[in-house]
Amino acid sequence: MGLQPLIIKFLKFGMVGASGFVIHGGILYLLRDVVGINQFVANAIGFITAATSNYYLNRIWTFRSHEKQVGVEYMKFILVSVIGLGVNSGTLWLTNQLLPAWSTDWHFYILWAVAVGVTTLWNFLGNMLFTFKNK
Repeated sequence: MGLQPLIIKFLKFGMVGASGFVIHGGILYLLRDVVGINQFVANAIGFITAATSNYYLNRIWTFRSHEKQVGVEYMKFILVSVIGLGVNSGTLWLTNQLLPAWSTDWHFYILWAVAVGVTTLWNFLGNMLFTFKNK
């Protein structure tokens, strides 16, 4: 794959990811700040919900997959996403440890955005090389 098609794929992946960011952030806010669920549990629920939405959008638009074994492909995507959840939560935990005063209020969301950025790189590479390889 040349550089230009790779950049286009990454941009599409990023646009899909932006929709996932909104879904993830909305669920995180709702569960953490409205319902009162632990922020790490709320983050995990938001992340998995967004990952499911992102699978369908990336399958159809970014990678244009025609894989007949959709369940297998979906499970690969979820595996990459669950590992990504570990990357996301680990980054969030680490930044909270390094900057404990930032772990509350709106500062938490800055740390969360950093975690999302790190996770985006992992998810793109993992899905391109594993879930949707040769697509």
